[in-house]
Amino acid sequence: MGGIGLAQKVIATIHSNKNHFRSLYNSDDSIPDKIKKIVRIVYGGKGAVFTDQAKKQVENFQKLGWDKLPICMAKTQYSFSDNPTLIGRPRDFEITVRELRPSLEAGFIVAITGDMMTMPGLPKQPAALHMDIDKDGNLFGLS
Repeated sequence: MGGIGLAQKVIATIHSNKNHFRSLYNSDDSIPDKIKKIVRIVYGGKGAVFTDQAKKQVENFQKLGWDKLPICMAKTQYSFSDNPTLIGRPRDFEITVRELRPSLEAGFIVAITGDMMTMPGLPKQPAALHMDIDKDGNLFGLS
């Protein structure tokens, strides 16, 4: 089956099944309320705290009308928390929102949590740590 055939099957499946989708929050909810609902309902946490920088951004985004946008959470890949030592699905934790980044072209706001890098997919030990150039100018550690 090619791409068109697959697309037709997906469309047929969508039309033949009832949709029970409902959003976690209303678009009119505040940015903090949206984030807190995600943390409580999806992640199993008890809430979110916001740094001073994030609080200022919430105020600014509200003035610009961006507070109606959906939220995308950026957190550790090790758990539903922002703490990489809390593996899996811990309970009753708080997530710290340190920064908000608007992705206006994509149509959402990214909530950056905890002490994380935003470059996805990096291993614990990047390959760059094993790369170098010897005294003769030869590269090693690239493979």
